[in-house]
Amino acid sequence: MIPLRLVMAGSPAAAVPTLTALAAGPHTIERVITRPPTPQGRRRTLTPTPVADEAARLGIPVLEARRLDEIEADLQALPVDLGVIVAYGALVREPLLSWPRLGWINLHFSLLPRWRGAAPVQHAVIAGDAETGATVFQLTAGLDEGDWYARLTTPIGAHRTAGSLLDELSRSGADLVRQVVDDLAAGTAVPHPQEGTPTAAPKLHREDAALRFTEPADAVHARLRGVTPEPGAFCHWGEQTLKIHEATIARDAPALPPGALRRDGTRVLVGTATQPLELLRVQPAGKQAMPAADWARGWPAGAPTELA
Repeated sequence: MIPLRLVMAGSPAAAVPTLTALAAGPHTIERVITRPPTPQGRRRTLTPTPVADEAARLGIPVLEARRLDEIEADLQALPVDLGVIVAYGALVREPLLSWPRLGWINLHFSLLPRWRGAAPVQHAVIAGDAETGATVFQLTAGLDEGDWYARLTTPIGAHRTAGSLLDELSRSGADLVRQVVDDLAAGTAVPHPQEGTPTAAPKLHREDAALRFTEPADAVHARLRGVTPEPGAFCHWGEQTLKIHEATIARDAPALPPGALRRDGTRVLVGTATQPLELLRVQPAGKQAMPAADWARGWPAGAPTELA
């Protein structure tokens, strides 16, 4: 196997394990490409991406750009065999798509062609899929349409959030990427066409995180887990916004009208179209997240008795 010269494009924490794994060798990362710093926190401090921080720790030169065409000349001056992209946040277009000798491979957090797009793990959880996974595939002009080289699967279960699944897949997917890079270097990588009906996983917005208690409990709970931690599930308690960080289905509790809010001993229940949900951790407007029981103990007289 002749070691390859790589560039890697990525931005969020989910891309860091792949960068760390590839930096361990035997291949050489010529540049890391990531998005520019963004304002973070209450003070809106400009903060580099997690990938930029990891590249700095590893001593790898970084190029910051919102789109690759902004640094096209810098990239084309590099002698590169393969591009690796993990959640960079922008498309790769020609002429950069075919610039590396072996093109680009992409780590995507779904079992392609299911859930092509920006939020595959979130959509898989919201849809109630039994399993999800990760796929390493050849990047093409079409969105997540290229032939795949390797994949892995993992069960979603009834309690996992999109955040915990993404953390797991980012780590196991890093090993998958390293395997494919080694196979491409050795000339043994075998592409497979994607099979099945594609589904779309567009970026989620705040309105996608609104809980609808007129739906069955399984659907409400799946949406809550699918939008945790981002954009974050919420509903309305009177005129206030209430964030819901954690809940479970109270299958032993009597039915409640959709949205009806009740205290049942130490439990806080809200009705759905089927079984109630037990709220476990919530965040009232202007306050820190807290156990739902603590929130309920602080209800003032005449507090709203419904969530919507």
